[in-house]
Amino acid sequence: PVMPGPSYHKYDVRDYLAVDERYGTLDDMKALTAACHELGIRLIIDLPVNHTSTRHPWFLAAVEALKAGRTDDPAINYYNFSRDAGQNHVQVIGTDWYYEEQFAGGHMPDLNLDSEAVRDEIRRIMSFWLLDCGVDGFRLDAVTSFYTGNDAKNIEFLRFLKTEAEALKPGSFLVGECWKGLGQIAEYYQSGIDSFFLFPASQAEGYIAASMRARRPAETYVKNLKRVSDALGDSLLTPFLSNHDTGRTVGLVQGRQAPDRVKFAHALIALMGGYTFTYYGEEIGMAGAGADPNKRLGMLWNEDEVTDPPPGATSLEYPYPGVKAQLEDPLSILNYLKKLNHQKTAMPAIALGTLAFGPTDTDTCVVIRQYQGETLYIAVNFSAKETRDVRLEGRMALLDQLDTGSAPSSAFSQGTDTLVTLQPYGIAYLKESE
Repeated sequence: PVMPGPSYHKYDVRDYLAVDERYGTLDDMKALTAACHELGIRLIIDLPVNHTSTRHPWFLAAVEALKAGRTDDPAINYYNFSRDAGQNHVQVIGTDWYYEEQFAGGHMPDLNLDSEAVRDEIRRIMSFWLLDCGVDGFRLDAVTSFYTGNDAKNIEFLRFLKTEAEALKPGSFLVGECWKGLGQIAEYYQSGIDSFFLFPASQAEGYIAASMRARRPAETYVKNLKRVSDALGDSLLTPFLSNHDTGRTVGLVQGRQAPDRVKFAHALIALMGGYTFTYYGEEIGMAGAGADPNKRLGMLWNEDEVTDPPPGATSLEYPYPGVKAQLEDPLSILNYLKKLNHQKTAMPAIALGTLAFGPTDTDTCVVIRQYQGETLYIAVNFSAKETRDVRLEGRMALLDQLDTGSAPSSAFSQGTDTLVTLQPYGIAYLKESE
């Protein structure tokens, strides 16, 4: 979040209608949004409405009322207060009252999201950011914790957020953090929210890392793609490899001395379809695991230009060079991801096409995407060291390739078929010849 908060991470919001001074000013934020729009970029921001800081004026007013014995004060209804000292409850010092706090120890009291007054405040907050500041949507934090343990109420509240955002600014994009399996994520799509992060594909045990280390990697990857398709159907996906709460990709795929593995993992998550989210620093192969601050290290721009680390960081490891050096290296992780993103723009079927499959064996597979009447064939080699050939029926034209090294993958027509030669970790994009 960019809003002011006592912690370094800012999920303990103190003022929903401001920008933390460490990041700049509201004018800076508006200038950023305007600059993004000039470049055709839509900007979304993190919106944590599960809870506030204990220093938020709403909470301070509620505590003051409790201490004064004004139990009918409207401010008290903004939070979940009780005299029950049960689990996830914290005592209000100087009273016999407790407040609910699902994120224990964070000084983040849960909001009473059943309160119409609170919902009115949330409407006002969304209006401020969407209309006054010009942002284009929100990342919704911890959506299963709006009403902990109650999926039905969580889904209803998400429906409220989507309805209000759409009324304020049609086309607003909302993506939710639903840290659950495919079945529960599928249920949450019933809320109408645009998308939910595809957690089963991320992290060390997720679909990408598991496919890369499997004995039959291509077949495993296809099986996982089918699993997602069967569970989520035509839902818009937002796959990712790592985020601010998880270990970074370099660690997930044992890539500290193997940049090709890091590159290939990013390609595989993009080929799952949807809007890929890339956590900052992943595009240069930053490392980080363990305590949260270690996963949120400052960006390495150059050898002598590094953003300060957050408080509590215990490891300042940077396995690969910074942004400046990688921009100048045609084989860098950064330039690989840039090419991948340009390919997704040039060939929207990669992200938005319906899914089918061509020939698949131990090390190779062909993913087929159809979009707006065009069919895209994506041939993938999962072997880290060996070139592999894939034969496709029909005469195909090679549109582009994505290779981790300097040797390019290629395709040649042989009679009525096409032979695709894939370099190690190579990917080729093809379409039927006219």
